[in-house]
Amino acid sequence: MKKQRKHYAPEEKVAILRRHLLEKEPISKLCDEVGLQPTVFYRWQKELFENGAAAFEQNERPNRSAEQERIAYLTSELRPTIPNRTEKSNVGTNR
Repeated sequence: MKKQRKHYAPEEKVAILRRHLLEKEPISKLCDEVGLQPTVFYRWQKELFENGAAAFEQNERPNRSAEQERIAYLTSELRPTIPNRTEKSNVGTNR
């Protein structure tokens, strides 16, 4: 019977890699502890280094569209309460 594979969340992968890279724990010790093949560890490390630049890329603010929708909604709610410029200019001429 085959042993079922364990799936690691991205946060778990980073934590395992961090223990080796920052805390200098030997790869063999880490792999034995978490039940991981060293080749998998090295693949994760390679992926981290190849895709690490993405963490430093400047992205557009994620809630920008939600913000814009909220601004549009609030503007439409306020519009009836704000007098029109043409109405303002006509107010002073009737004296």
